[in-house]
Amino acid sequence: MDDTGRFGAPVPNFVPPPRPGPGALEGHLVRLERLDADLHAADLHRAFAEDDRLWNYLPYGPFTSAARYHRWVKDMAGGPDPVFYALRSRATGHCGGVASFLRITPEAGSIEMGHICIAPQMQRSPAATEALYLMVAWAFGAGYRRCEWKCNACNLPSRRAGQRLGFSYEGIFRQAAVIKGRNRDTAWFACIDAEWPALKECFETWLSPANFDAAGQQKERLSDLTRLVRAASDPAL
Repeated sequence: MDDTGRFGAPVPNFVPPPRPGPGALEGHLVRLERLDADLHAADLHRAFAEDDRLWNYLPYGPFTSAARYHRWVKDMAGGPDPVFYALRSRATGHCGGVASFLRITPEAGSIEMGHICIAPQMQRSPAATEALYLMVAWAFGAGYRRCEWKCNACNLPSRRAGQRLGFSYEGIFRQAAVIKGRNRDTAWFACIDAEWPALKECFETWLSPANFDAAGQQKERLSDLTRLVRAASDPAL
């Protein structure tokens, strides 16, 4: 008798995947390096200084000096969760953002991407998209079953970004936190391993040089490609 409907589908031969390691994630446009205060903090602070609005939805920042940001990076780098990466552009050699894995739960096969902060010069670029693609690819390649994207429900750009990347909308967790003295409702998105082969093809199609004209303008939008794979769309977008 099939008892899937009563107890859930079996997950045969599941082995908890490894936690993210110290190695870099290598792409054609960007290199993700484990965040290090001495290697990355000064470069990142210069990049982030162009726009204090980057910190509006994060639980820390803005940082009034390079020294303060260096201290924050030193405190956060090297921890087991979150695991932070600096996003280094291969074109310029400079760092243009940070991202992390967090709420890393190998026993459930679940991992989240967050603490994403992209400086103006890297925003809306193929390098930024490739960086996040590399993280999703690592997660599913390592054996995770679920990759999550969560953000302040008021942060429509982040909700739009998660959906563009192929994360399916799963709802709003009301009054999930208090951040900088304000209520935070959290919007939840996720993609799962069964969706990854199709999403991987979407990313590879979009990132292909053939998808960009001589002026660097995209021919196909990633959101149009991933729309065919997502299980649910965000009604606010």
